[in-house]
Amino acid sequence: MNPVLADLGSHVEAALPGHVIRVELLLGELVVHVRRESISRVLTFLRDDSQCLFKLLVDVCGVDYPDRAERFEVVYNLLSLDHNLRIRVKTTTDEATPVASVVGIFSAAGWWEREAWDLYGIFFSDHPDLRRILTDYGFEGHPLRKDFPLTGYVEVRYDDEQKRVVYEPVKLVQEFRSFDFVSPWEKMTPALPGDEKATRDAHPDRPVGSA
Repeated sequence: MNPVLADLGSHVEAALPGHVIRVELLLGELVVHVRRESISRVLTFLRDDSQCLFKLLVDVCGVDYPDRAERFEVVYNLLSLDHNLRIRVKTTTDEATPVASVVGIFSAAGWWEREAWDLYGIFFSDHPDLRRILTDYGFEGHPLRKDFPLTGYVEVRYDDEQKRVVYEPVKLVQEFRSFDFVSPWEKMTPALPGDEKATRDAHPDRPVGSA
């Protein structure tokens, strides 16, 4: 356990009672779980407190857990250049409940929140320009949700007759089938194709395939 991160976690938890749900050290990283309505309060504290000074927002991303009541986690990764420390802040929400935008706290959050909206459908209230950023105009759905179809809803192609790009509904030639192929990693042969050459060059007197 990193004592510096453990002390920092205790400091954050003690300074924000009622806002922080729990603090944990996970794989050598400090993770702070906070209430959704407290995200602005917590991030402001982490930015301004002298023992924190997490002034750099590295990124904001979403995670989808469809089986949970609040299926989305919103993850904020912060860096303190003064203390050379990192911290991860997490909160949860569902498809209908917005999370407060933190653009007013970290201006870099603008594009990150747009990406989370585009790919997961996580809504950020009071965002100054919440619109898609990676998908095309008129795109339907949010492609990083676990229930988004692998084929998508439409396909794009260039129509030579119309001399333009056209969008068409995806049409599969057959119903979805689950093929039970054996993973090559589960049935690895003793020697991969091509390895016999390396064995022969290293031991020219030995027959191919011998140990």
